[in-house]
Amino acid sequence: MSVPRPSDPLYGRQWNLQSIQMPAAWAQLPVGRSWGSPVTVAVLDTGYVSSPELNGRVVNGYDFVSNPARSGDGDGRDQDASANGQYAYHGEVIANLIAAAHDGRGMAGLNPQARIVHVRVAGTDGLIEVQDLVDGLKWAAGIPVPGVPANPNPARLLNLSLYADFIPLTRCDPRVQAAVDAVTARGTLVIAGAANDGADAAGYSPAGCRNVLTVTSVTQSGQRPGYANWGRSVALGAPGGEQGQGILASSLSGVNGERSPEGTSFAAPHATGVASLLLMVRPRLTPAQLRDLLTRTVTPYTAGCDSDPARTCGAGLLNASAALRAALASTLGAATPAAGVKTSPAPVRPAPAPIRPPAARPPAGNTSR
Repeated sequence: MSVPRPSDPLYGRQWNLQSIQMPAAWAQLPVGRSWGSPVTVAVLDTGYVSSPELNGRVVNGYDFVSNPARSGDGDGRDQDASANGQYAYHGEVIANLIAAAHDGRGMAGLNPQARIVHVRVAGTDGLIEVQDLVDGLKWAAGIPVPGVPANPNPARLLNLSLYADFIPLTRCDPRVQAAVDAVTARGTLVIAGAANDGADAAGYSPAGCRNVLTVTSVTQSGQRPGYANWGRSVALGAPGGEQGQGILASSLSGVNGERSPEGTSFAAPHATGVASLLLMVRPRLTPAQLRDLLTRTVTPYTAGCDSDPARTCGAGLLNASAALRAALASTLGAATPAAGVKTSPAPVRPAPAPIRPPAARPPAGNTSR
């Protein structure tokens, strides 16, 4: 079978896709029709941007920023998750990495059939309050939150390229852990960036929490860049880039519509995108089964990811092709009846018209800081 090559003009410079064997993963999927059951991914981040890369597959979810002084929209929580402030386009880049269309324009996303729900949890300063994160986690997975309308598009995967602020960075916050446990029990996997302090990820929430697939950054050469967090909480590595060789992505905020940021924020969506492909072909996979597939099919680091053996980067480098091959070779998680592929996915419910436009300033590289 020939390996499909997206015609999107940025694709030839998306080294990150080659690093995780993405073309070989796409080659295992049917051409010209649905790849399987529809999968919704929630991006808990800076909020909704109407990206042309996601036309018809993106929802303006909910704004959980409760502090009016940090919300930038004149009020607290509301039903308009539109991004604003200096980090406004951070969430847009995350969503595009996961799900940008293969349409001959811009970039190629990992899963161009995935659906995105934006859940705003970060203020205009890029910071996240614990309770806002907790409620955002629950709502994104379809768990009721008092005073908030029900989520009509609950997600199977939650991408958190961030961590909770205003708390000591010494352990997983118990409130965040309880929310992660509730989400996991609901059948939803939480995927988080390890954060960018060059420190042990165990002290961060959610990166240091149980039941979270924590992803750190590696460079094109497979090494941990100095900014990337490390440690036993990290499940695996994925491309996050380094200065001068970031992760190329479409963005309305970038010069000529593109940006190349670096950070663990941009490593995490690689795992999220691949997980969404696994769920398309095997929709009954549990969070634990997804984690197992992603971690046991990694490409081992050639000589470790760091010269210091204590600064570990998980099981290895994400390998999309091997993960998908393992999923397809097993009936684990297959739909009933047998094949596990539906050819007519239900359409995502349309987003309400945004009340305000997002701010015009670009993201500052990484909400995971």
